Amino acid sequence: MAGLMVAGTPFSGVSYGGLKSQGLGCMSLRDVGVGRVSRRGRGVVGLRVSATLESDVGSRRLVDVVRRLPRIARTYFKDPMRRALFGGIAILGGFYVAQTISLSFGALGVNDVIAAAMCVLFTEYITRFTRTRKKISFSVALVNNFKMGFTYGLFIDAFKLAS
Repeated sequence: MAGLMVAGTPFSGVSYGGLKSQGLGCMSLRDVGVGRVSRRGRGVVGLRVSATLESDVGSRRLVDVVRRLPRIARTYFKDPMRRALFGGIAILGGFYVAQTISLSFGALGVNDVIAAAMCVLFTEYITRFTRTRKKISFSVALVNNFKMGFTYGLFIDAFKLAS
């Protein structure tokens, strides 16, 4: 049984499990030890709680967790429905950013030409970045979906201003 358990307390028998399957597990039962509790008078004396890391989980340093993230993301995004969901979120995020930029700079009337130039440079750079790849990875596809939503948002805003 994986998790954190505190013995000798009202929470005895309660276990909090971690993400052990992803290599980010919590402490197990043998990791937490509660020392002898003795009462002298009114206070509790001699309460000792110790915790150690499991040997099979590995290190919990931040560097090791960051190194495991690509593997965790690859297994998470193997499902085609998750890929489609995050692709749609990227498109909607690009649409939202385009509407925000258009509203901010268009309403003020200050630096709107510079903002338009930056938007064109952004979309051209992303297009060049995605077209020069031999194989399109999922992260590059997400960036391209963001660009598509961004371009769509700018077109929609142009149609709103023209009417």
